[in-house]
Amino acid sequence: MILYDACRWACRLSAIASLAALSPAMAQTTWKPTRPITIVVPYVPGGGTDATARATAKQLAIIWGQPVLVENMPGADGLIGTRRVTESKPDGHTLLLQTPAIVLTKHTPAFKGVDPLAQLAPVTNIAQSPGAIVASAKLSVNTLPELFAYCKTSATPCSMGTGENVARLFGRQMQAEDIPNLIVVNYKGTAAIVTDMIANNVNFAVTGLNAAIPHYKGGTLKILATQGAARATAAPEVKHVSESGLPQYHFTTWFGLFAPKETPSAITQSIYAAVREAIQSPDLQKAIAGAGAEPLANTPVEFAAQVRKDDDRFTALAKRFPLD
Repeated sequence: MILYDACRWACRLSAIASLAALSPAMAQTTWKPTRPITIVVPYVPGGGTDATARATAKQLAIIWGQPVLVENMPGADGLIGTRRVTESKPDGHTLLLQTPAIVLTKHTPAFKGVDPLAQLAPVTNIAQSPGAIVASAKLSVNTLPELFAYCKTSATPCSMGTGENVARLFGRQMQAEDIPNLIVVNYKGTAAIVTDMIANNVNFAVTGLNAAIPHYKGGTLKILATQGAARATAAPEVKHVSESGLPQYHFTTWFGLFAPKETPSAITQSIYAAVREAIQSPDLQKAIAGAGAEPLANTPVEFAAQVRKDDDRFTALAKRFPLD
């Protein structure tokens, strides 16, 4: 009897220790979708956001045993697709994949202070990538300082293509600080910017690294600087902005999942745990690398802090260099 009791208590203690070892995320992964899930991408197909969403959706469908659909809803600088999610039921079945551009929506005069972030719950980052300052190969510059020097003395004003609000904000900053006569040309998507840069119809752009790499390797575009804190893995020979003496232009974009604001934490934790599992897939890692990014799944709390940090930075910049 004594031996039996000792064994019984030992087993109980072992079970308690095993439960204690579980991470908070694992302890809350009881939610699973009961019908198809939609990931809304508020931009045109073919960009880095879209590619990340589709590769992630494929793996989540395997994990959840439910179809995961990607729905592109471009327009109004991403606000149309974002509203599709903010107005959805907070049950985990409609998600949003967004980028840092979302923090600038409230600073765009046309939207009169609308702040979609206030109606969303950050769930997790999926991947992040340094931005890049890219120029036409027909332009006789090879570095960012050379670009600024060229544009200041060129008889024809330089032009910069922008496809979203962060790039537009950098354009306003460049006009104020480095290239007073810069012409900023707004586009609806990155593909059109790349086409016009190759032809030198627009001289340069701030864009995602994934959009530039194939054309950089093909010799039709130049990457003048990357915007991360270190040199980009996809282009290690290119200096980053701090090395170029222009740290004010640093920028790392993220591809993050959001849910409607009132989504229960048990659901957002479960989605985070599923994404964390999904990015272990070699297929997803390959897709993310192909987009010039690196996988990164952080907790809802960590991702919320990351979003707030960018919000604070870009809010301060938007006050100095207003968007129009």
